[in-house]
Amino acid sequence: MTTLAGPRVSGRRLVPGRPAIRVVLAVPAAASLLVGLDGALSLLDVWSPAPGDRTGSAHGVLMTLGFVGALIALERAVALRHPAGYIAPVALAAGALLHVVPRTERVGAGLLVVGTVVLTLVYQRLWRRQRDDAVLVQALGAVLAVGATVGWLGGVPMAAVVPWLAGFLVLTIAGERLELARLGMPGSAGRLLVLAAVALSVSVLALLLWATAGPLFGLSLALVSGWLARHDVARRTVRASGLPRYMAICMLSGQVWLVAAAGVWLLADPAVGGPAYDAAVHAVFLGFTMSMVMAHAPVILPVVARVKLPFHPLLYAPLLLLQLGLVVRLWAGDALGTTTAWQVGGVLTVAALIGFMGCVFTLAATSHRWTS
Repeated sequence: MTTLAGPRVSGRRLVPGRPAIRVVLAVPAAASLLVGLDGALSLLDVWSPAPGDRTGSAHGVLMTLGFVGALIALERAVALRHPAGYIAPVALAAGALLHVVPRTERVGAGLLVVGTVVLTLVYQRLWRRQRDDAVLVQALGAVLAVGATVGWLGGVPMAAVVPWLAGFLVLTIAGERLELARLGMPGSAGRLLVLAAVALSVSVLALLLWATAGPLFGLSLALVSGWLARHDVARRTVRASGLPRYMAICMLSGQVWLVAAAGVWLLADPAVGGPAYDAAVHAVFLGFTMSMVMAHAPVILPVVARVKLPFHPLLYAPLLLLQLGLVVRLWAGDALGTTTAWQVGGVLTVAALIGFMGCVFTLAATSHRWTS
C-alpha cells in the first residue's frame, strides 16, 4: 500500500487529513466487521450477540465490502489527496450496514455500486498521476468489484458474486504487494502480474457465461499465488526478526490459503455449494485476505490514521488462532464432514479477528504518539 500522506490541515478547519477525522471514517468499517462477525456466528448456528437472519444473509457483503473494501478505499483516498475520494469508503461501509436494516437493502446495494465506481475513478486518477503496473492491477480488481455490486443490486445470488469479490481482493492485495516490495523484485515482475491479473479477470467473466469454468478460475488464482511465491520478499524477510518477520509469516500464511482456494476451484465445484463452497470462500476471504490485513495493519494504520501502532509479539496470538481455526474448519469440518469441528473452527476464526481488533486498539491507544 502507498506511503503517501493524506490531505493536511488548512488553518483550524478539520479536513480528512486530520488523524481524528480519518479514524472516524474508519469506524463504519469496524462496525461492518463486528456485525459481519455476528452474522458468521448466526450462520454457524451458535450463540451470537444479535441473533437473526439479517446479519447472516449480509455476512459476506459486510466482511468483503463493508470492512475490507472500505479500508482499501480509505487508504486509496488518502493516496489520492482529494476529498472526493472519501466518498468510496463511506458509501461502501454504509451500503453494507444498510443490508441489516429492514427495507433498506436496495438503497444499500445502490451505495455499494456508488462506492466501487468511485473507487475505480480514484484508481483512474492515480493511474493518470503515475502509469504504474501496481495501480493497473488494483484498478482491474476495482472493476471486478463494480461487477460484483451491480450483480448484487440486480439480484444475482451471492454464490455467483463470490468470484468477482474474490478477484477484487486478490488483485488489490497482489497489486499492493508489488507497490510495497518493488525494490526487491525483478523488473519483469510488474508485467507478469498484469498478465496474471488479466487472466483472472477473464476467468471471472468466463464463470459468468459457463458454470463449468471453475477450473479456469482456480488456475488463474494459482497464477497469482505463484507470482506471490516467486516475487514477494516475504520468503526472505521471514528470516528477520520483529515486525518484518511477523509480516512475512502473515503473508506466507495468506499465500498458502490462496493456493488451497485455487486447489478447491481446480478439483471441486464450489458453485454447487456445500463443503467445497465453504472451503473455497473462507480460504480466500479469511485465510488469504485476513492474513494480509494482519500483515499490513502495523504499516498502514500510521499512514491512514496517523496513529502509531508499535509491533508487539502479542500480535502473533490472533494470527495463530486464525490459522488454527481455518485448519479445523476446512479440514476437520469441510473435508471430513464433522459439523462440530466446522462450528469450532468458525468460532475460533471469529475470536481471532475480534482479538486482532483488540490488540490493534490496545497497542495504538498505549503508544501515546502520533506520526507526523
